[in-house]
Amino acid sequence: MEDIFVAGVGMTKFGRHFDHSYKELAREAIEQALTDAGASKADVKQAFFASCVIGLMHDQHMIPGHVALRSMGFEGIPIFNLEGACASASTALHLAENAIRSGSCDIAIAVGVEKMNSPDKAKMFSAFDSAWDVETVSDNRDILLKMGEGVECPEGSQSPRPYSMFMDVYAAFSRFHMKTFGTTQRQIAAVSAKNHRHSVHNPLSQYQVAYTIEEVLAAPPITYPLTLPMCAPISDGAAAAVLCSAEGLKRLKGDSSRAIRLLASVVRSSSDRSFDDFENHLTALAAKDAYEKAGVAPTDVDVAEVHDATAMGEIIQAENLQLAPYGGAGWAAEAGEFTVGGRIPINPSGGLESKGHPIGATGIGQVYELVTQLRGEAGKRQVEDAQIAIQENGGGIYGVEEATAVVNIFSK
Repeated sequence: MEDIFVAGVGMTKFGRHFDHSYKELAREAIEQALTDAGASKADVKQAFFASCVIGLMHDQHMIPGHVALRSMGFEGIPIFNLEGACASASTALHLAENAIRSGSCDIAIAVGVEKMNSPDKAKMFSAFDSAWDVETVSDNRDILLKMGEGVECPEGSQSPRPYSMFMDVYAAFSRFHMKTFGTTQRQIAAVSAKNHRHSVHNPLSQYQVAYTIEEVLAAPPITYPLTLPMCAPISDGAAAAVLCSAEGLKRLKGDSSRAIRLLASVVRSSSDRSFDDFENHLTALAAKDAYEKAGVAPTDVDVAEVHDATAMGEIIQAENLQLAPYGGAGWAAEAGEFTVGGRIPINPSGGLESKGHPIGATGIGQVYELVTQLRGEAGKRQVEDAQIAIQENGGGIYGVEEATAVVNIFSK
């Protein structure tokens, strides 16, 4: 199969951008990615634009990608608007790879952007309400909360303030893991503390404040066992990646030695599995396919970026990616194995918990970090001699798992 390369990446700082439109954020990330690749707008033959709530928050319910890209000079090319909840940007990358591999173009750009922060807090939190079947909300909630039954929640461990409904979902996932494997709240806090320490060295991270495990545990509660630093914030931001074939790479003016190979890209949707059928979790199946396509094993992976909308997400996905045995990721996190300098560094960017989570841009934000790591350009958060990287990004909920999941594997 033909080699596919990530020739350039760009990313805004994630955070609160009240003074910038979604078009301005997209422009910043795209211009960075083009410059990084040594590409012009004329070199790009297809564009894949990911977002989730631009319609809700800014009334641009249709053609947001066309509006953003045409306003900065992209003309005539196919522009595709994509939505896959939190996995939107990774889906855009996957489809850009497919377009190149099919031969329909040799250079494509994948873009993710979201502008979520608003003075209207109710509207802002409602952005997540349609990431599951809106006709069966009570049934959805009952199925998921049942997973957490049997774990006693200490008094005062639920926030009196409003928060996203998905924190209840992640809390249920957490409690299920705790009662099944003996995972502790302290181990979940260890993941959070590690990611916040990593973020100190990431200038594009929304938060750059280190926490100890004790500080994470003592922080304001969201819903047991989750505390505030364990949960991703609401964020604005954009990220972009220029993908190309080997022939396309020759046409670019950038340093081709900095191009990163995309070894495998796999997308799966959810299935009707039982709570405890861990090996058939959609991410576990996607990872298995990705390793086979890439010709690498989990033990070959040097660095990972995974979807930690809460710290529990990192534990679950580390196990799905076979970076730790089922039930073992909490213990590995507490032992420091997922820290930069440890056995398998996970989320050196700071993860969604501290880097931020602009849902339509999150996946390519993860890719930005992994490309930076494989190039050896990550500074104080650099993973030594990183050669193989894996990315996991999930979106929405259907049944007892994400509605969609994307796993990408990259190599130097």
